[in-house]
Amino acid sequence: MKKNIFDLTGKVAAVIGGASGIGEAVTIGAAQMGAKVICLDIKQEEAARVSVRASEDGCSCEAGTLDIRDSAAVASTMARIATDHGSLDIVICTPSINVRKKILDYEDEEFARVLELNMKGNFNVLRGAGRVMTAQGSGSIILFSSIRSIVVEPGQAAYAATKAGILQMARGAASEFGKFGVRVNCVGPGVIETPLTAPIKNNPEWFAAYGAKSVFNRWGKPEEMVGPTLFLASDAASYVTGTIIYADGGWLAQDGRFTPPGM
Repeated sequence: MKKNIFDLTGKVAAVIGGASGIGEAVTIGAAQMGAKVICLDIKQEEAARVSVRASEDGCSCEAGTLDIRDSAAVASTMARIATDHGSLDIVICTPSINVRKKILDYEDEEFARVLELNMKGNFNVLRGAGRVMTAQGSGSIILFSSIRSIVVEPGQAAYAATKAGILQMARGAASEFGKFGVRVNCVGPGVIETPLTAPIKNNPEWFAAYGAKSVFNRWGKPEEMVGPTLFLASDAASYVTGTIIYADGGWLAQDGRFTPPGM
């Protein structure tokens, strides 16, 4: 029987930020595709809930606690997973935070907090997973960037800078890890209904404006990020590294917010 190149059976996948939003959807999706999934999150109880949910579907999923700001914890967790399961084939990192403020209103502590999680946290994951995967000679690392790596709006300067930085870190890692058989890529979501974007949903005008920017005239769902992510994780993407897949509903494809008359 011909091999299904999208199948993840036998692969060990760590999904960081797996307790909610996109991370939860990806955890369930990877488990359903046959991977042995370790759902990691700073919220242990929520990670355990997702693990139980996946296990109830007959999938292999366990839970663990991880704060990606703690470099030693990231390194030890990646190494432990590889030791316990025989390999670490896939690492997917979804967490980020956004403090929406104009530059002139930003406090030093707020800027530091955004940088610490979004930049330092993802760097810790790249380094920790990269050490394990380069040693074993294979692996796929997927980080989460954003449309904000390219376009921005008032109040998004710090967040957008980190999302562009995540993409550049992934490209740098891809160039360094490639000779060891390790791939590194990013997913760039558009506006997705997650806990991070909940404040926008509470503002009907703001929510509608973002939906209208998509060519589908709607927000995306966390489940719609599973396909692009698991493609990059799978053997179907064996020659894909150092790049980003924008899953944005056409946000970046169309210019402006106005449809000319007669169109």
